[in-house]
Amino acid sequence: MPAAPIILTAAMAPADQVWADRLRALHFPPERNHLAAHITLFHHLPPALLPELKDRMRALAKEPPPSAILSEVYSLGHGVAYRVDSPDLIDIRAELAAAFHGLLTPQDAASPRLHITVQNKVSAGEARALLAGLRADFEPRRLHIAGLAAWHYRGGPWEAAFAASFRG
Repeated sequence: MPAAPIILTAAMAPADQVWADRLRALHFPPERNHLAAHITLFHHLPPALLPELKDRMRALAKEPPPSAILSEVYSLGHGVAYRVDSPDLIDIRAELAAAFHGLLTPQDAASPRLHITVQNKVSAGEARALLAGLRADFEPRRLHIAGLAAWHYRGGPWEAAFAASFRG
């Protein structure tokens, strides 16, 4: 099988994953909803980095889970997402970005906007309606981060490559 780019995500704890997946199942166009809800840290790492990435993920996972807050619901224009505020995750991402400097795509070299997408690729009106509905009873809350997960991207649903759970 040819080498595939690597996507790196922050893995949510089971209860938060179920909550986010349920929202995604309700609001993401079914014909496009091929992935579980996720928080992307890197979109396109070179496949040759996987061995080093695994080592770095293992080392990072020895630490306690990073703290994170769902801080707001916001518009993607043709979709809706929850903003994830986590200085700890940003620090983890920055450490990895520094290690892989020169190997990152422009998108991955840019400042990240951590989020969970619950709807995308719908009409602007449909997105505005969901945004209003989700904002009506939204209150910021803690989001539990359980680990890091690396995925192979081969053009369709992602294929698991490696995962590491935080300790503590």
